[in-house]
Amino acid sequence: MAINEASFETSVAAYTAPATQTRTWLGLMVVLWGLSWPATHIALSSVPPLWLAAIRFGSGGAVLFAFVAIRGQLVLPARGDVPIVLSVGLLQMMAFTGLGMIAMTRTDTSHAVLLAYSTPLWSALIGAVFLRRMPTHGQAVALALGLAGVALIVSPLELDWSAPGTMRGAAFLIAAAICWSIVILHVRCHRWQGSPLSLAPWQMLVATIPLAGLAFHVHGAPVGLNMKVELLGLLTFIGPVATSACFVISSEHGRRITPFAMSNVTLGVPVLGVAFSVLLLGNDLSPIFMAGLVMVVLGMALSAHDARGGPAKMPGRRSPLPPS
Repeated sequence: MAINEASFETSVAAYTAPATQTRTWLGLMVVLWGLSWPATHIALSSVPPLWLAAIRFGSGGAVLFAFVAIRGQLVLPARGDVPIVLSVGLLQMMAFTGLGMIAMTRTDTSHAVLLAYSTPLWSALIGAVFLRRMPTHGQAVALALGLAGVALIVSPLELDWSAPGTMRGAAFLIAAAICWSIVILHVRCHRWQGSPLSLAPWQMLVATIPLAGLAFHVHGAPVGLNMKVELLGLLTFIGPVATSACFVISSEHGRRITPFAMSNVTLGVPVLGVAFSVLLLGNDLSPIFMAGLVMVVLGMALSAHDARGGPAKMPGRRSPLPPS
């Protein structure tokens, strides 16, 4: 009997250890993504937004190229994967991040992270309007609740519409979220040839080149940057850590849980992003903003829960990177 009990305990330990490890890594990923928002806000005081976006994906891509090469997985994308490389690189990375960083120079980080992470709501709306993927009753309620929260946050009850750049910043964030939502729909229907991890360095390269060109055109050459230790630390965190390392974590551990569970995990990013913005940047949260926050997060959570019974997707075959 003692032997059987020992064998049972060993089996339980062998089963629960990977699950515990996965939860730990994904929890770390969410924390790092949440921290990347105030880190980006601080870095923007020293680096122009488009250059910061180019540095993020340039440094992050270099690290991922080395990582994938060490694993023996560095190959050119297959012809069938070229559309997803361009879609993720140009819309999810370049457009989302570039617009988001420009917007962060015009609005506080709490508003930025919440509006940017309204992406699932726009995915559902675009799917219904253009792809005729009509939402269920529950999803329609969730969508209405979430979009009402977005409308409340950008309304004159919360934002000062007379302040220069305020409305442009909010519009850029919503446009960024819509760009990412288009990629989400593309990812769901794409027939993957290579793995998301093997394609990620190429997607970051596709994002970096036009971002650097736009940055040079808009901001000029990146001369005169005061590259102190603090700024180098921020750039390292934003690029190699919060972009590359988190992508690897999401790719390796996100595929071990269901899409529904992964959706719930990523809901923690805007919540932590807002919390860290309050703690580290001193952002004030008004009652109107808090109401909008609850409505948006609840809308996304209800939408994910209602979609739980839908057809299962292959977790290892989706792009795991929210561009934070």
